[in-house]
Amino acid sequence: MTEPCDLSAIAARTLIGSRKLSARELLDSCIRRMDAVDPAVNAMVARDDDKARKDALAADEATARGDALGALHGLPVGIKDLENVAGLRTTYGSPLYRDFVPKQDQLIVASVRKAGAIIAGKTNTPEWGAGANTRNAVYGATGNPFDPSKSAAGS
Repeated sequence: MTEPCDLSAIAARTLIGSRKLSARELLDSCIRRMDAVDPAVNAMVARDDDKARKDALAADEATARGDALGALHGLPVGIKDLENVAGLRTTYGSPLYRDFVPKQDQLIVASVRKAGAIIAGKTNTPEWGAGANTRNAVYGATGNPFDPSKSAAGS
């Protein structure tokens, strides 16, 4: 098998639902990949691996109990740094919000969580989401993972 983080979302979710892959195994694979690749790319700009691991454990416990599982159950996701995630720094790419940590999830984030997704971190954004290049004064530029001489563009 490939690394779990290389699976499609559908394949990973199917394996999680059939108890052939745990949410923790998938998350740990994603964390290893982020640790290996992101220093050169700068795409995942805010993370709370401990919280994500707790959420993955809770997902595995729900699977083991036979609970009804949401469509995104156990899948790690990145949330654009334009959306509020409770307890995780949200800057909108702007120095004005460099130290802002929301207390509540934005509705879309709450909906993704309700569907069972695990927030793996925040992805970089141009300031306020405006622009064709992912550069900002808080986190810097995101590089193109396929060709460092090119821009990663706006998303």
